[in-house]
Amino acid sequence: MFGQKQARATPPSGLDESAPPQGEAPALAVVEKPAAVAPARAQPGDGNETLVRSDLFRTIRAGVFAAMNPSAAVGKTREQMKPAVETLVVDVAERERLNITISEQVQIVGELLNDMFGLGPIEPLLADETITDVLVNGPDQVWVERHGRLELTNCKFRDNAHVINVAQRIAAGVGRRVDESSPMVDARLADGSRVNVVLPPLAIHGASISIRKFSKRNITLHRMAQQGNLSAAMANVLKLASTCRLNVIVSGGTGSGKTTLLNALSHFIGHGERTVTIEDAAELQLVQPHVVSLETRPENAEGLGAVTQRDLVRNALRMRPDRIILGETRGAEAFDVLQAMNTGHDGSMTTIHANTPRDGITRLESMVMMANGNLPLLSIRRQIASAVHLIVQIERMRDGMRRVTRVTELVGMEGDVIITQDLFTFRYDASAYSEEVKGVFETGAVRPAFSQRAAYYGLEDALLEAMKP
Repeated sequence: MFGQKQARATPPSGLDESAPPQGEAPALAVVEKPAAVAPARAQPGDGNETLVRSDLFRTIRAGVFAAMNPSAAVGKTREQMKPAVETLVVDVAERERLNITISEQVQIVGELLNDMFGLGPIEPLLADETITDVLVNGPDQVWVERHGRLELTNCKFRDNAHVINVAQRIAAGVGRRVDESSPMVDARLADGSRVNVVLPPLAIHGASISIRKFSKRNITLHRMAQQGNLSAAMANVLKLASTCRLNVIVSGGTGSGKTTLLNALSHFIGHGERTVTIEDAAELQLVQPHVVSLETRPENAEGLGAVTQRDLVRNALRMRPDRIILGETRGAEAFDVLQAMNTGHDGSMTTIHANTPRDGITRLESMVMMANGNLPLLSIRRQIASAVHLIVQIERMRDGMRRVTRVTELVGMEGDVIITQDLFTFRYDASAYSEEVKGVFETGAVRPAFSQRAAYYGLEDALLEAMKP
């Protein structure tokens, strides 16, 4: 667990026999670092941390792991191990005659505990709530996304083996494996953050780890309206759509906020409904009491045992669900999702990668044809028109802000074409070009086709009020 085996017998305390005996030196005695010594690198954090020389850290780390009794650490938490690690750091510094300050000692202890119990040097980035993505490109490059913009950090791994070790620890935490024979994996952290790992030889310049952080804030449609992600009228209509059990597809590009919006829509699912969620890596955070969460499983080393999203969608139909929420539709499971939406599972939701609602419809057609190539296109379009009620388009704009750019309703077929109408659109103001994207959310001068359905739920008046310009 700790990277090195013990070279000789270790006392029960877990400390090295060569540590100074009691009485020779205070356990926490440190010597101030000379002012002339320049630090080598920074550890990301609040910006006020003392910089630790990399050679100093390597020496102390090697000494601590050589002196540590691995069996004494098994089953212990980070806080339980912290006093022993602090003592070992001081002992190694004294034995090697290393000059370290109090702040350096605190930082070294934190880095060692991150290596033991966390994800090494990127652990502080995961604790930073302003960061939404952590992107590791080999040992020497760690990028983060903060407020929609990418930034290069000072964070570094020791070498590529260190990155691979962290990646394998992540995969093992959810019962998956990543190595040369299986160099790609989707996983999640204990807090729900989504992780993708690609190892060499596929990743040419070192192992790649991409982490989409799990938001600890409870994002609602009301909060999104306050932030300017959508208008208050949009939020009201989407709330009514979810309450009226409309089948909704959230469409957008990578990192546009599809899952966040899907979570916000799910808040209006009734507490008396049974909801089944299906994902590759579980990250949906439903607040209802009756939720069954299913997760796919990759194939094993023999190429067997894989459980796909399509398998789970088919099985979910036998679980008496009121609603099925598919984290992302990307393949043949689209056919089964449409079948579910058409057979009494109203209020089902999913996301799809597409640039416009019309592109989303075309992608659905393509994915259904992947599953059933013998189905005529007209039949597929009729299924889509009868199954899907709303497509909500969301986009990450050049200023980093995620905005709902269109709420489009599918109203039926005319000949062999699916007819749509825009309930809301975001109009970009081209005359006011600046760092910040400016525009207005416009309400379409149309009567929603689902107004009759809203009347069934006693919400028609609220819907028409929300649609007023």
